[in-house]
Amino acid sequence: MSKVVYEGWMVRYGRRKIGRSYIHMRYFVLEPRLLAYYKKKPQDYQVPIKTMLIDGNCRVEDRGLKTHHGHMVYVLSVYNKKEKHHRITMAAFNIQEALMWKEKIESVIDQHQESQVPNGQQYVSFEYKSGMDTGRTASSSDPESQFSAPEDEDNHRRSLIRRTTIGNGPPESVLDWTKEFDDQNSDDQAFSRKHWRLLQCQNGLRIFEELLEVDYLPRSCSKAMKAVGVVEATCEEVFELVMSMDGTRYEWDCSFQFGSLVEEVDGHTAVLYHRLLLDWFPMFVWPRDLCYVRYWRRNDDGSYVVLNRSKEHENCGPQPGCVRAHLESGGYTIAPLKPRNGRPRTQVQHLIQIDLKGWGAGYLPAFQQHCLLQMLNSVAGLREWFSQTDERGVPTRIPVMVNMASSSLSLSKSGKSLNQSAFSLDQTNSSNRNSVLLDEDSDDDDEFQIPDSEQEPETSKTERDVKRPEEEPAHDIDLSCFSGNLKRNENENGRNCWRTSDGNNFKVRDKTFHNDKRKIPAGKHLMDLVAVDWFKDSKRIDHVARRKGCAAQVAAEKGLFSMVVNVQVPGSTHYSMVFYFVTKELVPGSLLQRFVDGDDEFRNSRLKLIPIVPKGSWIVRQSVGSTPCLLGKAVDCNYIRGPTYLEIDIDIGSSTVANGVLGLVIGVITSLVVEMAFLVQANTPEELPERLIGAVRVSHIELSSAIVPNLEAE
Repeated sequence: MSKVVYEGWMVRYGRRKIGRSYIHMRYFVLEPRLLAYYKKKPQDYQVPIKTMLIDGNCRVEDRGLKTHHGHMVYVLSVYNKKEKHHRITMAAFNIQEALMWKEKIESVIDQHQESQVPNGQQYVSFEYKSGMDTGRTASSSDPESQFSAPEDEDNHRRSLIRRTTIGNGPPESVLDWTKEFDDQNSDDQAFSRKHWRLLQCQNGLRIFEELLEVDYLPRSCSKAMKAVGVVEATCEEVFELVMSMDGTRYEWDCSFQFGSLVEEVDGHTAVLYHRLLLDWFPMFVWPRDLCYVRYWRRNDDGSYVVLNRSKEHENCGPQPGCVRAHLESGGYTIAPLKPRNGRPRTQVQHLIQIDLKGWGAGYLPAFQQHCLLQMLNSVAGLREWFSQTDERGVPTRIPVMVNMASSSLSLSKSGKSLNQSAFSLDQTNSSNRNSVLLDEDSDDDDEFQIPDSEQEPETSKTERDVKRPEEEPAHDIDLSCFSGNLKRNENENGRNCWRTSDGNNFKVRDKTFHNDKRKIPAGKHLMDLVAVDWFKDSKRIDHVARRKGCAAQVAAEKGLFSMVVNVQVPGSTHYSMVFYFVTKELVPGSLLQRFVDGDDEFRNSRLKLIPIVPKGSWIVRQSVGSTPCLLGKAVDCNYIRGPTYLEIDIDIGSSTVANGVLGLVIGVITSLVVEMAFLVQANTPEELPERLIGAVRVSHIELSSAIVPNLEAE
């Protein structure tokens, strides 16, 4: 077998003939002359799904960010310019991983090219020049023009030029303010960025105002201002946060109220809607909103450029109660600096040239400047956000944007305000629940995902006001005789502990679900959670219910029935978190009794988990999600039926997707609060409404608190 240059799990991204995108987790292997991917990590001489020969004619095309069910992935396409139809498209949820693969593949291509280049030739790498720049050579979207051979007037030596592909370049309407134009070549002197005046310093930022080289400035175009600051983070981390339009933005951008994706033009260009939250006499001044096109690129030096400019769009007309501002030019430059004391540093420049419109902007200059300073202060918000965030070692997923063009814009066309929940954070999270990665063996992008029809419809009643029908009273069980090595703590701020979660935190199918797809708060549990164990060992921990003195055996002595859920976490050290649910008896003929006494096929088709992450980073919340999951179809479940108990061993490591998510969670487990509800899915009207077996809330778990169990049977 050839030496492996690089390998690892990546996302296989593509689009079906009907136009619907799909993603699969695949294991990619890069060798000196071959790129291949597999369904699972290859062993011995496993046959790959697809291979591509890597030589000097291969290219790596940067397709930028693509959207799949609300998630953004960074897409790369590897192809041979002589066989353009033969290509491999791969993607990653974080930019660092995608750029690492891009660098490795290009290094292999360069090695093949160097072996083909005669002595005296050299490689030159340069960044794509946009259409407004002089010296543009060819469109980066043209694969034929990836290489050209210009003449050097000094020594007439031919140079091979490999260009970094960055899409089709910025739209013609977008001003690239990062380029300093010569006075002779600039069509409009008002947009020269060569001269700035330091206006003030505040919040650790330098605020500059543009010095214009014109006699007058059109009334519709205000002076440009920019803020410059230093953030202790990598360029990729800052870029991913700047690109976010979800709830995380509230934590660093004080001028952000909400935003959404209107149209995805390509991987580098999108049209966005953005409502501003301005605090200048809000009782008298109407709120402002923007519809603008955003373009981004990554330069060869590792810096990022984000360019914004207002744009009219048929699906994003003026909104009632808002004044549509005009963004003449704006965006960010995110450039790396030398690390200091071992910490990465990035210089962030945020430029805005905006006309806020309305009577306030026309007659009160203080209004315009106050609002500009408020928006520019987002650079200070970025700096503080990173300085107060501990989860820095976790690769950041590319943020999620909500599609505005579907349901929310129908409100606009009917004359209703977009503020009526179209952009509420709850709806944002609801749309994200539909996104779930596929199992590595799946060829169907809907497998292991709860159908869209199960997402609860909009209702006018408050969810808490919905009464749960036919709710049996809970059995009174003495909990004092049960114990586990993980302590119980009812304190909201408790650490390394558990407590029973409120069933109303979870939504389940109502009695009329098959008619109206309605879901309601789950209410009381069918079984009581009496103890939780937190184990570790050098091997996987199976059949924990056989352990002497465990809660399941104590329950058997008292004539109670137990369900033991053993969540197995693989790794160099294997962990198991074990939940013990007990009840006095199983109701004959009930769905729970049929599940307990049924076969494994029936159990796998019905065992459902609903996760919630009430406290944790945005990265983990998006990775875990809150979509109900049929555990038996997503991971391997082993069922052990004892005389007085049913144990379910859930092997998280059996799924690459689940294992990848687990890798994120384990790294920051001490900062997380996770809630889990287990239930048996009801499929027929006779089985409805659904009831929870039980639910648990675990808080800030310490890996060091796990103990090695003694699993000797009685």
